[in-house]
Amino acid sequence: MDKFIVSARKYRPQTFDTVVGQQHITTTLKNAIRQNQLAHAFLFCGPRGVGKTTCARILAKTINCEHPTPEGEACNECNSCISFNQGTSLNIHELDAASNNSVDDIRTLVDQVRFAPQAGRYKVYIIDEVHMLSSSAFNAFLKTLEEPPPYAIFILATTEKHKILPTILSRCQIFDFKRITTNDTVTHLEAICEKEGVTADKAALQTIAQKSEGCMRDALSIMDKIVSFTNGELTYSNTLEHLNILDEDYYFRLLEDMLQQELAGAMLLYDDINRKGFEGDLVLNGFAAFIRNLLVSSDEKVVALLDTVESFRQRYMDMARRVPAPFLISALNILNEAEINYRAARNKRLHVELTLIKLCYLQQALEVTSGDGELHKKK
Repeated sequence: MDKFIVSARKYRPQTFDTVVGQQHITTTLKNAIRQNQLAHAFLFCGPRGVGKTTCARILAKTINCEHPTPEGEACNECNSCISFNQGTSLNIHELDAASNNSVDDIRTLVDQVRFAPQAGRYKVYIIDEVHMLSSSAFNAFLKTLEEPPPYAIFILATTEKHKILPTILSRCQIFDFKRITTNDTVTHLEAICEKEGVTADKAALQTIAQKSEGCMRDALSIMDKIVSFTNGELTYSNTLEHLNILDEDYYFRLLEDMLQQELAGAMLLYDDINRKGFEGDLVLNGFAAFIRNLLVSSDEKVVALLDTVESFRQRYMDMARRVPAPFLISALNILNEAEINYRAARNKRLHVELTLIKLCYLQQALEVTSGDGELHKKK
């Protein structure tokens, strides 16, 4: 029986062209390799799971490749590339600064830099989570980082650039990685599902992409978990169940009750949601995101910011035409205040129900304040 390898490792990019959503960086690196204009120190910064360490490894492999392609990619066939792919190359050294952050660790690294590579042109030192180094370790690293031997290249990776000393920043060529878009994530997940023979709804993949918030590693981990449980079949319903996400249809029904001032219907619907095991803060947060999406849908200029699966897009647009903007903005304020005070509330359920009562009579309150002062009762 073959050993299982998680998708994040199995489908880790091996060339610059296969890196998802970072074309502005991969193109720059390929051009630098082709034109032989490589800096001696790079700083890769950005959110987690967007390809910083992956690009560092690809760069290390490519600059040592014996037969690089005209486009600046590694051939993946020479001895150097094969040793890189198998993890046996002596020309790449990775240091986790989170657990090796002392002056002694950096001095050991500096001592290693003195030795030229036995094979290949460059020795590459990748330091992950470099912001975790102590101030004294940074200072011990300064001179080597500024004037390393011609065969040494340093690649620093971090998720928190603001914590790095300016003296380190000024010695590096800085590359800012961006979050991977939902569309790019969905396209990549679809390609992997096709290779693995997994049946997947596009709505399910879009939900996974939204939940991962631009982190490809998270998206692949979530997909692996759901595929394992469902025997290779990804549907929208089982994705919602495993991610503990409330179906947006509930929010549409809640809003309908509020617009009709149907307090009983809203309370019964919340009771149904509560019985399914969804906590009150999750409902408040989800409903606030739903109202935000409606507010975005009401203006054609910003409708591209609508963050939902394709099957709900038209429904959002139709509902946005019915609900006035003052109602949506006031509802967001109420939900935001309720979310802030949720933790301090002793009776959590009552706290959420009070919020629903306010929202059910919000339309009437707005009419009183903006109209002639007369109370408009529900017929």
